[in-house]
Order: sequence, then C-alpha cells, then structure tokens
Amino acid sequence: MPSRLSAKGFIPAVSIAATTQRPVAAIRDFHSSMATRGLMPDAENPAPKMSEDTEQSRVPTDISESKYNKLADEYLESLVTKLEAEQEKRQDVDVEYSAGVLEVSVVNKGIYVLNKQPPNKQIWLSSPLSGPKRFDWVVTGESMHEKEGTGTGDWVYLRDGTSLSEIIRKELGVDVVVGTEADDI
Repeated sequence: MPSRLSAKGFIPAVSIAATTQRPVAAIRDFHSSMATRGLMPDAENPAPKMSEDTEQSRVPTDISESKYNKLADEYLESLVTKLEAEQEKRQDVDVEYSAGVLEVSVVNKGIYVLNKQPPNKQIWLSSPLSGPKRFDWVVTGESMHEKEGTGTGDWVYLRDGTSLSEIIRKELGVDVVVGTEADDI
C-alpha cells in the first residue's frame, strides 16, 4: 500500500482511507417501503384480461400500387355488374360508372358514390345512410396462430372495422364476394 508523507512522518494509506470514508451505514442507500400494497391486485378475484380480437385488423395491408389497382378495379367491376343486374330488376335503381367513379342513385335513399383513391390506396364511399368512409385493403387470417396462405382480404373501414361489402349488402341489397389469398399479394 502506498504511503503519504506528512509533517509528522509517513502516514499509511489505510489510515488516510479510514479518515475520508463515510461510515458503512451511510454508504448503503437501500430503502424499503412499508406500504401495505404488494404485488397482488386490490381485488381478490380480478377479471381476466380481455384478449385482442385477432380477426379485426386496424392496419392496412402493405400492397404495391399495381396490386391495389387490380384489387380495386376487380371490386368495382364486380359491384357494377351486380348493380346493373339489380337495375334490370328494379325501377328505383340507376347505375352509372365512368372514369373510375361509380354513382348509384336509389329512390327514397339518395346517391351513393364510390371511387378509387390511388395515392392512399383506398376506395372511398359516400353513402346517404352511413356517410363518408375510406376503405383500406386488409388481409385477415394471417396471424402466427393460423395456417400460412389462408388469409383473405377485404376493403375495411379502419375506424370501426366494417367492410365495404357489408355496407353494400345492408344498404343496397347486393352481395359482392371479395377476398383473395394473402400469398397472391
């Protein structure tokens, strides 16, 4: 151990360390709480945690612009075909499809407008009953607990999880079958 020179002679290093250190009790800054609450919850039998719905996605599927155009065009063309067939049966329905904009006029309901929005990769709907909505392509059934390649896609309004096909079926009475396997994307 090194020593230091003082006016009275050599002072061993141990005695310098002993004079500069705080007492052992002051070095330890350990505190324990005397609170009555512990790690256990306040209730004796707490309610189980609600599990997340794996089928309702709030995130659009990342697709290329060409895939978006293909999916949106297929959907709108299928819808036009079904609505034109409905127009032949009913006098209260008028369908016009031009330049990517579909207008459906229904007597006593109003005018529905559907169109593509390529910059956002969405289909927009203006409905006289449910209002304006923006639908994104969402693939469901592709979580880690499901078989790969079994997912299906649909145009979904992300704020409340409703599908465009559901709204069309409820408000216009037309079934549009959508869905593609996720591995096609």
